[in-house]
Amino acid sequence: MTTLTAPPKTAPPPVRTRKSSGTAAKWKRRIPLLPALIFTIVVTQLPFVATLIISTFQWNILKPGERHFVGLSNFSFVFTDERLRTAVLNTVVLTASVVIISVILGLGLAMLLDRRFAGRGLARTLLIAPFLVMPVAAALLWKHAIYNPDYGLLNGTLNAVYRLFGADNGPTVDWISSYPMPAVVVSLVWQWTPFMMLILLAGLQAQPGDVLEAARMDGASALQTFRHITLPHLRQYIELGVLLGTIYVVQTFDAVFTITQGGPGSQTTNLPYEIYLTMFRKYEYGEAAAAGVVVVLGAFVIATFALRTIASLFREEVSR
Repeated sequence: MTTLTAPPKTAPPPVRTRKSSGTAAKWKRRIPLLPALIFTIVVTQLPFVATLIISTFQWNILKPGERHFVGLSNFSFVFTDERLRTAVLNTVVLTASVVIISVILGLGLAMLLDRRFAGRGLARTLLIAPFLVMPVAAALLWKHAIYNPDYGLLNGTLNAVYRLFGADNGPTVDWISSYPMPAVVVSLVWQWTPFMMLILLAGLQAQPGDVLEAARMDGASALQTFRHITLPHLRQYIELGVLLGTIYVVQTFDAVFTITQGGPGSQTTNLPYEIYLTMFRKYEYGEAAAAGVVVVLGAFVIATFALRTIASLFREEVSR
C-alpha cells in the first residue's frame, strides 16, 4: 500500500505592498524636478537666510570695525522708526489705490471685450500692450512724455483746449511736484489694468452660457444679470486679481525711483524705496535687511491666500 506525501511547503513570494510601490512611483516623478528644486533653493532661500542673519547685526559699512550682534533690535527699529512708518502708510495707500482702480477698470474693459465686434482681436492686443512694457520704460514714458511741464502731453492738451476757446495758453502745471502720489498711481494703473482685464476676461468667458440664456428668458435685465449672476461668478477671479496685484504692486520700486524718487519730501516713499535708501544712502545693512525680511513675510502671507484662491479655482473647474 502506497502512502501519499504532501509536497514540501515553499515560502510565499514576497508581496510588494501598495504603499511602497506608491512611494517609489512618487519619487520617480519627483527625481527629474530635483535639479530645479535645488537651483530654486540656492537662488532664493540661501539669500533669504543670509538676509535673516544680516538683520540680526548692527552693521554700517562706513564703520566696518563696529559690526556686532544685536538680536531683534533692528526689527523693533523697523516698527518704531518714523520714516519707516511713513513708508508703510505710503505703501498701503499706493497699493490699495492701484489695485482697486485697476480691478474696476479691468472689469469694465473685460466686459467690453467679452462682446463680439469687428476688430476685437486687435483691440485686445492694444489693451494688453501696456502690461508688456518694461516698468522703467513705462515710468520714463509717463515722466517725460506725459507729465513734463514744458513739453508733456497733459500740459499740451490743456493749452490746446484753452486756445480752442480763444484764451491764451493755460497755466503750466508741474504734475509730479504738485500731485506726486496720483502721478505714480496713474502710471501704475495704466500698467496693471491689462493684467486685471485678462484675469477677469477669463472669468467672463468661463460663465455657463445656459445660465445666462435662462436669465434672459426669465426677463432679467442686464444689470440684474450682472449683479446676481456675473458678479458672484467673478468673485474668485476678482480675489485672485487683487491678491496677485497686491503681491506685485507692494514691491514697486521702478515707478517711485524713476518718477518722483520718493519726493517731494517723503510723500511717495514706499517700503522698497525706503529699504533702498537705508541700504545705499545710510549704509545701514542690518536695518535694511530687517525691513526687507518684514516685506518678504508680508508678501508671503498674501501669496498664501493667492495660492488658496488659485487652488479653489482649479477645484471648481474639475468639479464641473
